[in-house]
Amino acid sequence: MMSNEILLNGISFDDLQNSIKTIVQNEVQKIVTELSNNNPEPTIPEFLTRKETSQLLNVSLVTLHDWTMSGIIPAQRIGTRIRYKKSEVLQSLKDIKTIKYRRA
Repeated sequence: MMSNEILLNGISFDDLQNSIKTIVQNEVQKIVTELSNNNPEPTIPEFLTRKETSQLLNVSLVTLHDWTMSGIIPAQRIGTRIRYKKSEVLQSLKDIKTIKYRRA
């Protein structure tokens, strides 16, 4: 016959309470550590000035302006300043597939 009672002999109520508290704290700490390792802090995008962007792409400021106006490279206006997200600038670079022409 099974009973729903737990008999604890030789342990005081305070000792039992402290043991449970310690075990729960350790388990909560493990969970917090796992969550913080799995979810890193969101990264803040790095913004570049026009000059930095033109140097990164090795083009003139005029060419950068033309590419921005034609939508090739996305830019953000912050007040009166133009800034480029570095990730978007690098993403806008595309590989060109060369076409080999054959003689007919």
